[in-house]
Amino acid sequence: MPEGHTLHRLALDLTGTFGGKSVRSTSPQGRFEAAAGLDGRELVEATAHGKHLFVAFSGTEQQAHVHLGLYGSFAFVEDPEPPVVGQVRWRLASDRVTADLRGPTACELLTPGEVEAVLARLGEDPLDPDADVERAAALVARSRAPIATLLMDQRVIAGVGNVYRAEVLFRHRLDPKTPGRDLRPSTFLAIWSDLVDLMGEGVRTGRIDTVRPEHEPEAMGRPPREDDHGGEVYVYRRDGRPCHVCGTKVRTEVLAARNLFWCPRCQRRR
Repeated sequence: MPEGHTLHRLALDLTGTFGGKSVRSTSPQGRFEAAAGLDGRELVEATAHGKHLFVAFSGTEQQAHVHLGLYGSFAFVEDPEPPVVGQVRWRLASDRVTADLRGPTACELLTPGEVEAVLARLGEDPLDPDADVERAAALVARSRAPIATLLMDQRVIAGVGNVYRAEVLFRHRLDPKTPGRDLRPSTFLAIWSDLVDLMGEGVRTGRIDTVRPEHEPEAMGRPPREDDHGGEVYVYRRDGRPCHVCGTKVRTEVLAARNLFWCPRCQRRR
């Protein structure tokens, strides 16, 4: 599933491509009937919170809401009228560029009240400069749940997915099963600050890189990672392989319905 940095980057791409322009809005698949009501309107701005995308248009208070889910994606092509390929839920087009949305979990038109209801269900977003980190810290401090579960709970922190979860816990040498209430406040604030930096870099580069300079392939004399997710990581999807820091085999198990990866030596319970 795309993580929060992907949605923020997508929001920037949509605004940069279509912002201030009247767009053609259609639903080739026929499953987003509200697309016709947006046709010919000016796209004002696309924004993101966590893994949710919102697109505002002129002349209406309603916003398009998109959740990519596991398989959703927007594809941009420099062609005002390319052929429809596959199941295109929503097509936005200008006189030069077309963006096709395929496979989202949600694609709908929401009223202002409905947008607020979606946002009210979500936790704080590390990519939001106005995020209330104290609110997120309080939710973690009151919980008996493992920190690995809390990081993936979108009601606590919005936008963190499986990769950032595994990697930030490794970077801070934390046992993934440590209860939230057992974390020192300073530890959570350090995790939050790291997520702000890592996810911000993800927005800029379009990939997830989490290893420190001394553990980069060139510094360690090791081959670069070969994985369809891209990016240099410490433990994510490296089960059975030696930890870059201590050499212990990385382990995996299912936690919060997703595969968790960690180093049993570097992340021992203190």
